[in-house]
Amino acid sequence: MTDLLFVLSKLFWLALRPGTFALLVALVGLWAVWRGRRWGRWPIAAGLGFYLALLLLPLHIWVQMPLEDRFARPAEEPARVDGIVVLGGAVEQDLTEARGIPALNGAAERMTEPVALMRRHPGARLLFTGGQGALLHGGLTEADVARQLWTGMGVPPERMIFETGARNTHENAVLSHALAKPRPGETWLLVTSASHMPRSVGVYRRAGWDIVPWPVNYRTGKGLHVWYAASFPGRLSEFEWGLREWIGMAAYRVMDRTDALFPAP
Repeated sequence: MTDLLFVLSKLFWLALRPGTFALLVALVGLWAVWRGRRWGRWPIAAGLGFYLALLLLPLHIWVQMPLEDRFARPAEEPARVDGIVVLGGAVEQDLTEARGIPALNGAAERMTEPVALMRRHPGARLLFTGGQGALLHGGLTEADVARQLWTGMGVPPERMIFETGARNTHENAVLSHALAKPRPGETWLLVTSASHMPRSVGVYRRAGWDIVPWPVNYRTGKGLHVWYAASFPGRLSEFEWGLREWIGMAAYRVMDRTDALFPAP
């Protein structure tokens, strides 16, 4: 059942992600108009209207800012950190496999922040969780890339733990909790993108782990100069990322994989 849900989630998003769906709607309208159906004007207006709204309005900011503001970074770093959990999603395993060096994407802070934390907390363990999150993939897992990257950055191998089977956030939480076996009183930090933190915290709480959120990779800011700085393709990508998080939280709540619809501190 878990494998079926994983496949369905990928297929669902492939067809219904906003950029693709709006284009399909507009094409249906265009086909209808070409066939002489007057109602086709409405799908064309809806599809093109989405792109126009994305061009004129900071939809990509509005959809992500509530997510990023939900869990603020702690005002003070914990005096003692026993471990750091890093969620996958920041590495490009196919590019790494093709070119032979670790490749990162726009969420690279997920991979750099833990190294700085490790230096400030010499007793902390570093746990990376991430396997293959795509239906079509090569031979490397996300954990393989993380190991290569952090080893090259000088992180001692004996301080690192790698979970290689997780394909989504739910599996990240369940499998990393089973691997780390955190003891009562230990302080573990959860490092992931700020917009991904609400869903992540809810899932980790459901898995029985009261982990400390440590958000990175902020994508929103204040002011028009930030709102309109991104290119149109960048805005579309950011909007889709944010909308996917809201859909993911709702779906996880329906499946009882999170402790709340919109987890809070």
